[in-house]
Amino acid sequence: MAARAYWQGQIRLALVSIPVEIYSASKSGAKISFNQIHEPSGKRVKYEKTVPGIGPIDTDEIIKGYEVSKGEYVLLEEEEIEAVKIESRKTLELVQFVDQCEIDPLYFEKPYYVAPKDDLAEEAFVVLREALRKSKKVALGQLSVRGSEKLVAIKPCGKGLLLETLRYADEVRKGQMFFSEIDEAKPKKELLDLATTLIDDRSAPFDASEFEDRYIDALKKLIDKKAKSKSKKAIIEDADEPETSGGNVVDLMAALKKSVGDKAPAKSRAKTKKSA
Repeated sequence: MAARAYWQGQIRLALVSIPVEIYSASKSGAKISFNQIHEPSGKRVKYEKTVPGIGPIDTDEIIKGYEVSKGEYVLLEEEEIEAVKIESRKTLELVQFVDQCEIDPLYFEKPYYVAPKDDLAEEAFVVLREALRKSKKVALGQLSVRGSEKLVAIKPCGKGLLLETLRYADEVRKGQMFFSEIDEAKPKKELLDLATTLIDDRSAPFDASEFEDRYIDALKKLIDKKAKSKSKKAIIEDADEPETSGGNVVDLMAALKKSVGDKAPAKSRAKTKKSA
């Protein structure tokens, strides 16, 4: 089935408008969801809306409210909320260009592919793509979609463009509040050299296919095993825990030296693990 466009409209750069389509570049991985079950009967637990002192209520009696103080709410009808939603405009105006390195990775949220809508849009699309590539810049704009406005960054991606939604400043926590207690002293040279050697030994080109969600795989096996056993008895299989010396104090020098002794490159280890 053909992918469904997340957004259709035009990118505007000054007086130039480029009809485009935007598609999600990511998809949900394998997930397992559970239902809550009443164990004695084996039936699924249901939920109903209740109000303290009143009991169960009908869903058509529920409206949205914003708590302004403890127990005090401003009540809003759905029509009022819809009235203030930003219109889903069909134009994404590029208002600023920045070096890609200027945007902290903390701000990046979700990727989308951008493609020209038709053959007529292709020439202008290619010009924009190559201009961004030549200038080594990222374009910024705000995309209005589904009642909200998203800050976005656009950059070349192969023959197309990659649009990434960005978090606004008030959505990002500053790291200083978590790092303030860390000692500013530099590590000993020998320790640093050993750690650097360890990193070099285990360096390899990134390949996402080399990694698998081991928890999901193990959970699927457990569910399959439990379904075949048709038993209510718990099946517990302890995962292998990393070896410890039995105490909390770690000899960092000894641990690094022992780690550096394992010279197998990261990629070869991953393949060996897969084939096991």
